[in-house]
Amino acid sequence: MNSRPVFDVVVVGGGPAGATAAHDAARRGLSVMLLDRGGRIKPCGGAIPPRLMRDFDIPESLLVARARCARMISPSNRRVDMPIEGGYVGLVDREQFDEWLRERAAGAGAQRVRGGFESLSRDDDGMRRVHFSIPAGGPASVRARCVIGADGARSAVAKQSVPGSDRGKFVFAYHEIIRTPEDRGDDKADVDPERCDVYYRGSLSPDFYGWVFPHGATMSVGTGSADKGFSLRAAVGRLRLSSGLGSAETLRREGAPIPLKPLPRWDDGHDVVLAGDAAGVVAPASGEGIYYAMLGGRLAAEAACEFVTSGNPKALKQARARFMREHGRVFWVLGMMQWFWYRNDALRERFVAICRDKDVQQLTFDAYMNKRLVRKKPMAHLKIFVKDVAHLLGVARV
Repeated sequence: MNSRPVFDVVVVGGGPAGATAAHDAARRGLSVMLLDRGGRIKPCGGAIPPRLMRDFDIPESLLVARARCARMISPSNRRVDMPIEGGYVGLVDREQFDEWLRERAAGAGAQRVRGGFESLSRDDDGMRRVHFSIPAGGPASVRARCVIGADGARSAVAKQSVPGSDRGKFVFAYHEIIRTPEDRGDDKADVDPERCDVYYRGSLSPDFYGWVFPHGATMSVGTGSADKGFSLRAAVGRLRLSSGLGSAETLRREGAPIPLKPLPRWDDGHDVVLAGDAAGVVAPASGEGIYYAMLGGRLAAEAACEFVTSGNPKALKQARARFMREHGRVFWVLGMMQWFWYRNDALRERFVAICRDKDVQQLTFDAYMNKRLVRKKPMAHLKIFVKDVAHLLGVARV
């Protein structure tokens, strides 16, 4: 670490947010160190929309599956298939995908360092110092003009530097990666290699949902909840049995907190800015995080570059401002949807019933695939509003 006494940017965390931030900052000509402890894959369905692949130049070769349909399953086992017309949602293996992103950052010039973040301090001249530990190498540190904290939910970087970082809201997620069964059919495993299954049942989660997502040779079966007394592992066991996957080989089990609300601020007002889960950018209701993490990493890199160039710490505030300007409304809508529809099984039943509507399906996938609220179809929105009110009042057929 002595060969470069000062880095322009030190990125802590090598997931999609950190790897993207390191890649973008290095491409802009900054000296970058990417600090990643390695060996940690959080529970994730692995879904990535077409916009992510376009915006971040992700090759199709990284996809392990393509979902062309989403199946919504209600507490009473009502099944609503939502086909993805004219496209698909890509699915990735996070272990392979994250490493590819880190290697791309290194190819752009970022220096990869395997180690665990310990703390931040300041030298006598006011420069930030990042302290970390290297496996079998002991403690080490480097100086940095700017630090990007992309070290996940309950970020240690955020805790040490960013006011309000303790205000985050979390769901704890747990999934099991299983080997995809060879035998499928009506009397066997009820799964499809081109379909994502989403289960809305209180027995699987009192406030979130359960999922079965295809990953080619493997599958992700998981759930999440903010209820600390709810057994996620037992719920996944029930989900596997109900979907005919009880006897499938389990390859690994993973659990981690997932943030469901952006933090009130992402910077410390000096030289630290957050990205990804550390900033709280996982979508409520859906739990989708890869696209938002990578966008957050890109915006953090842009803000860091502006700060390093100008020396004005106000530049760091632009990461959150730009993100919320583009996606704040979507997060608010999804948060309200989760708060209302996920409260009990009667509401979940009605929510799945709404998903049968073709207008709802089209607008849902337009918004998901392109990451924006669709405003060009006012009559469709009006029809959906009327139908929603009917369901809320209990006068619509379920």
